[in-house]
Amino acid sequence: MDATTLVERLRAGDIRALARAVSLVENDAPLAADLLSACFPYTGSALRIGITGAPGAGKSTLVDRLARHYRKLNQRIGVLAVDPTSPFTGGAILGDRIRMQERVADPGIYVRSMATRGALGGLARATADVVSVIEASGRDTILIETVGVGQDEINIVRLADITLVVLVPGMGDDVQSIKAGIMEIADIFVINKADREGTDRIEKEVRAMQSLASHHGDWVAPVVRTVASTGEGVDALAEQIEIARTAFLQSGEFERRRIARWRERIEEMMREALLKQVRAHGISSNQLDDYATQANKGQKDPYRLVPRLIQNMFVPEKEQEK
Repeated sequence: MDATTLVERLRAGDIRALARAVSLVENDAPLAADLLSACFPYTGSALRIGITGAPGAGKSTLVDRLARHYRKLNQRIGVLAVDPTSPFTGGAILGDRIRMQERVADPGIYVRSMATRGALGGLARATADVVSVIEASGRDTILIETVGVGQDEINIVRLADITLVVLVPGMGDDVQSIKAGIMEIADIFVINKADREGTDRIEKEVRAMQSLASHHGDWVAPVVRTVASTGEGVDALAEQIEIARTAFLQSGEFERRRIARWRERIEEMMREALLKQVRAHGISSNQLDDYATQANKGQKDPYRLVPRLIQNMFVPEKEQEK
């Protein structure tokens, strides 16, 4: 099946076609580039909501509740959960698909788990492309949940239109334990499990650190309390998401973020393309191992080796000798 046919089928609501397309893109199959190109005209309209925070904050349950909320509004939802990689199989643990099992039967919700495969920042390397494919299937809102690895979670801001940082009471030093990086990216702070003791304290700490979010301009991230296990506060959270969306559209922040997102994505694509070119010019994995061994022994200077390899890629050695 060619890329155009596959995209036509996923656009028509064929879940199997969507799952196949996502797998091809995630695995960087030969058809992936054509597939992404065919999907591109149908991207750009969905609201991308990033959900991040420390492990155990209840992110998955919150994602489930938000998905239910948007389905009541007759929206078509995509959920992408970036799960930790299994040390045994290299695959995703799939915890979110297990937790959302009753929603998987709903054709209006597409749930996908991805393994990080060693990628840092809480996001799998192919996440941006997978989100594009899911968006092309006609989803109105896409919920992107990160692994939950702490400060490195800041990569989510390069992918989401609106970022939720989920906190819970009783985190030891509470907000101080999260560091500045993850605090700065929040468009909305969510204090989940707000029925626990210490909720007032953590909200006060968040508000005391609001000055860190200087890059948000006039927007001051609100603090919303939820109890995701019961659904309490989820409607209020969805209302704040809509307020943020309206404010960012009016201020031009949405467009700025999306332009920045594409700039970084194009740079990343260029790096990947260059690496493929290097490999296509006869530099095998074994050769790279040899270079690494020689560099380790001090026999080859990598700072001179790499520029020469890149030059050889664009200018054949015979022409360099002229």
